[in-house]
Amino acid sequence: MVLSKSEVGQNANQGLSGLVVIDKEAGWTSHDVVARCRRILGQRRVGHAGTLDPDATGILLVGLGRATRLMRFLTALRKHYTAEIVLGTATSTLDASGETVGEWNMDDVGLDDVRRAAKSLTGEIEQIPPMVSAVKIGGRRLHSLAREGKVVDRPARKVTVHSFEVMPSEEPGVWAMSVECSSGTYVRVLAADIGEALGGGAHIRNLRRTRIGSFGEDDSLRLDELDAQGILTPAQALRDMESVTVDGEVAALVKRGLALDRVPVGVSGDGPWALLDAAGRLLAVYEGTDTDRIEPAVVLA
Repeated sequence: MVLSKSEVGQNANQGLSGLVVIDKEAGWTSHDVVARCRRILGQRRVGHAGTLDPDATGILLVGLGRATRLMRFLTALRKHYTAEIVLGTATSTLDASGETVGEWNMDDVGLDDVRRAAKSLTGEIEQIPPMVSAVKIGGRRLHSLAREGKVVDRPARKVTVHSFEVMPSEEPGVWAMSVECSSGTYVRVLAADIGEALGGGAHIRNLRRTRIGSFGEDDSLRLDELDAQGILTPAQALRDMESVTVDGEVAALVKRGLALDRVPVGVSGDGPWALLDAAGRLLAVYEGTDTDRIEPAVVLA
């Protein structure tokens, strides 16, 4: 489901609103992709969900116009990555772009050893963000401090690794990996932790994000393929969220941003829920409260 020709025409005057699924190439920052989408589509208001490192490739979700307000719900979706773990060499950035900071002979490490280490890093774990990340400490980005040669204490964060599979590759000492994890997980840290658990060090290379939620490679476009016909509607952007179609009377209340009773809407739990009108257009996202009412988090109507 993409914007119809009439919707594209209407948006030409008002600014496009929706989602594009970009297959990012290596060498581009996420900010570079946003800037290019802005130029290609002539849309000033553009944002992304889930930063990808410059050397990484794969799925980047880019919101346009009013749909940028939905990005926080997409950022929270599960993510799937593939990469390669290079055993025996640790780098300053935990990936192939950094300088070598340690070397070990790990030729005797076998598949069972690597898989045991991966299993120990599956489930809910704690990670310390790397110094090359965008996390802020004391008001400054860690990667900015790292460029100044500074290393600061970083509190560990809880993340969830839903699956962590390791397979041999054709190159000795290099292991193919596939990871499904929660938002906020640093895959390069998983690779480094594998090396440490095996008595040495490791770094990651060829990192690729293949999926965010249900958005995968089949949904994606390269930047040189992007045009307005590739824009998903705001409702389609939230296809992984539970949705509820409301009648005209409730829709009128939603458009005013009013709290709603759960029973007429037909929801239970904490939400969030995407509230759609009879035509399938996204009106708003509502969230649960401790009462029998639900309240708007984002109103697009």
